[in-house]
Amino acid sequence: SASQGLGRSKGGYSTKLHAVTDGLGLPIRLLAGPGQENDMKQAGDLIAGFHPNYVMADKAYDADRLMDAILEAGAEPVIPPRRHRRFQHHYDKILYKERNQIERFFGKLKEFRRIATRYDKLLQNFLGFVKIAAIAIWLR
Repeated sequence: SASQGLGRSKGGYSTKLHAVTDGLGLPIRLLAGPGQENDMKQAGDLIAGFHPNYVMADKAYDADRLMDAILEAGAEPVIPPRRHRRFQHHYDKILYKERNQIERFFGKLKEFRRIATRYDKLLQNFLGFVKIAAIAIWLR
């Protein structure tokens, strides 16, 4: 993939869904975790094994260890710095506008009522239906 976006969406029952999409907004990897868990806990697993040109994410993913992992993968991080950082690193603001692809993916995912309303109480069942919905998005 030319680029990938990292994103998260809060679901019901205190679950947070993390996703990686390609440059077209199609899902590549989906992970779920507890809603109270920090976004950075899943970030390493999200990008493991990928070799994109760019990795786009929001400020929640601005951490030195993730930036180092992205650079080690040979990609350019397109992540705006958090306000409290002493060193405000540069990022491509024009390219960052493409990060909306991940938000669009979550919007498409929420079109599936079973996912939007979180019918399934067990995380395994919920994630299974999320993956089925992701396949349907790929097939559109």
